[in-house]
Amino acid sequence: MSKEILQRLDQLSQAALASGDLLPVQAQEELMHDQGLTFFVRWVSTLAAKDAASVSIPGGPRDPNFNPFLPPAPALTVADASPTHNIVLNKFAVCDLHLVLADKVFSEQLSPLRDIDFQVLANFLALQGGLGFYNGGGPAGASQRHKHTQWVPPAESNGSLALYLDELPAQAPVGSVHRHPALAFEHRFVRLLETQDPTTLSSSLLSAYQLACKELGLVMDEQGLLPPHNMLAGQGWLLVVPRSVELVDGISVNALSYAGCIYVRTPEQIERVRQIGPLAVLAQAAYTSTRQA
Repeated sequence: MSKEILQRLDQLSQAALASGDLLPVQAQEELMHDQGLTFFVRWVSTLAAKDAASVSIPGGPRDPNFNPFLPPAPALTVADASPTHNIVLNKFAVCDLHLVLADKVFSEQLSPLRDIDFQVLANFLALQGGLGFYNGGGPAGASQRHKHTQWVPPAESNGSLALYLDELPAQAPVGSVHRHPALAFEHRFVRLLETQDPTTLSSSLLSAYQLACKELGLVMDEQGLLPPHNMLAGQGWLLVVPRSVELVDGISVNALSYAGCIYVRTPEQIERVRQIGPLAVLAQAAYTSTRQA
């Protein structure tokens, strides 16, 4: 993604914060360690605001068919950044410059990711790094049916696949499939081609995603690609996790949870994650692993 687009995003973010169109992020967090992995368990003010917005608006309840991406709010949208996608600042961001990359026309979130989805995501990953991710369906943490991926920039406390790198082979061949020994639930890591060329990376992302879905037995039916699943990409790897449920004891689990950031709706839920254990939360939202790592 060009420096001009990033500058535009930064300017847009400052203006939207000043106008109230973008909500500031206030957080309370604790670090938790589980089987050698470090998790940020974090309550953020924007998620409480998101919950409130989902049940009511001035004058009455929100239309259940309300689509915030068709069209997206002009104050949060980078105009003409992509021919196929709107690049939108996430109103309910979990960090600075948390982006939604949404189709300009409607398609279902449960439909499989396509080349055009990875093309726009690769523009950010190839040149800026960070983490790209996808909540494929409600049980995977998606709050909207309209097809979209998301991206967060690189930062020490942002979600990242870096927490898994110690147990993944650094010299793994591109396209090789791996499992992490600490994860007692179904998942697949696929090694990506490391490149700063967005077109080449896009092709690697699509191939890795299709391979992971095949390995995990995801299948198409009239609803879409099932079961619902999370896709995460960054740090030279792509991860896919099939999902069984969104909520574990009231705690919402989405793709960022599998990137080391478990976001909770109330400060009290931080202690509940501690009691259950971060990896147990992730496992209960997924499917029990049937094979050894």
